Amino acid sequence: MTMERPQPYRHPERPGNGAEGPAPLIRNQDFQALWASRFFAGLGKESGEVAYPLLILLLAGSASQAGIIGAAQVATTMITAVVGGALADRVNRRAILLVCDIGRLLLLVAFASLLLNGEADVPLVIGVAVTSSALTGVSNPVAMAAIKQLVPSSQIASASAQNQIRFFSTTALGAPLAGSLFGLGRAFPFLAEAVCYLLSTALLLRIRRPMQAPRRAEGEPWTLRGTVTGFVLLARHPILRPMMCWIIGFNLAFTQTGVFLAIIATANERGASNLLVGVTVSLAGMGGLAGALAAGPVLRAVSPSRILLFTAWSAPVCALVLVVTPGVLPLGMIVAFVFAAVPCVNAVFFGYVAATVPDHYQGRALGAVTFMALLSQPIGIVGVGVVFDLAGPIAVFVTMAVVSAPAALFTLGPTMRALPRPDEVAVL
Repeated sequence: MTMERPQPYRHPERPGNGAEGPAPLIRNQDFQALWASRFFAGLGKESGEVAYPLLILLLAGSASQAGIIGAAQVATTMITAVVGGALADRVNRRAILLVCDIGRLLLLVAFASLLLNGEADVPLVIGVAVTSSALTGVSNPVAMAAIKQLVPSSQIASASAQNQIRFFSTTALGAPLAGSLFGLGRAFPFLAEAVCYLLSTALLLRIRRPMQAPRRAEGEPWTLRGTVTGFVLLARHPILRPMMCWIIGFNLAFTQTGVFLAIIATANERGASNLLVGVTVSLAGMGGLAGALAAGPVLRAVSPSRILLFTAWSAPVCALVLVVTPGVLPLGMIVAFVFAAVPCVNAVFFGYVAATVPDHYQGRALGAVTFMALLSQPIGIVGVGVVFDLAGPIAVFVTMAVVSAPAALFTLGPTMRALPRPDEVAVL
């Protein structure tokens, strides 16, 4: 029996298959369905990250146990992202996303039922939170890997910018959603989270196009070496390697939770009211959302090198400004300025991943990126608390400057000062 030679794979919206060119991104129904699906999944995840610690506080009255559950969620997401990345390059991506969303849906419905019957205890809460985080860690790189197949190369940067709007909006909405629902009852935040995953599942089923390029019939054997391929790719990539090194250093100094902790502790030391502390933290957080909304136009008007240089060097400068800034509210405004630049860098970075990494390595590369980005965050959070307890707020802000300035040196290499746009270096 003879086998017919397979035809070269072509992206459905790229020129060369009879099409006049890609449609506007807003009319790309498959990408928009994936975006909306991940919005609801992200909203559920962000509300859960607040709901689980709150529930632990209600059940056990222990802040340390609430902190442990937060650390366990981050660690689980970090590790399972590597597994999810490996799966994304070998298994049907739509199937993985559906399994993860349906799994979280069933888990949360069962958990909410136990809460309604008063049968939940601390070990059960930790188990549910860790399991949900594991499914989140698996699904995140899978969803990001699918973008390369759903979006033409000329629109990858715009798609990455739109994803930043999703990320920062779910971050802003998740906490108040969980807090308000707790007023109705302990089970309600988790029932709402389950509804989010139900909507996410329904939207995934609306995606018509395949989320990955055709695989070779013989496939690729599963090995430990293959699982860590993403880390090797990052280490050898001339653009992603220095950017990733800067991101790790930036996250050590300016991870969102760590910076919020520094603001809250400083405001309390300066005698601020709870209302003023809340307004200051909200103001700092809104900087990221404002930056995400502006990311699309900024990416079209400003070169990637200038975006990266501005963000990298504004961080240590703003940290030094925090050292000499009196009062409380100005602290939030300065941090908001730093956070506003972050979505543009994120969009550029993920644009390079989608554009330059072949489809059969997308998942592993994104799993490695997630692991490396999360790795430094717990260290940064703990570091803020330790330095504050030992030496106070001035030492915290000086440390942030000392850590972020050497990291910014990675942006001064010849490659970083002459970055092409992601669509200019796209590969299939």
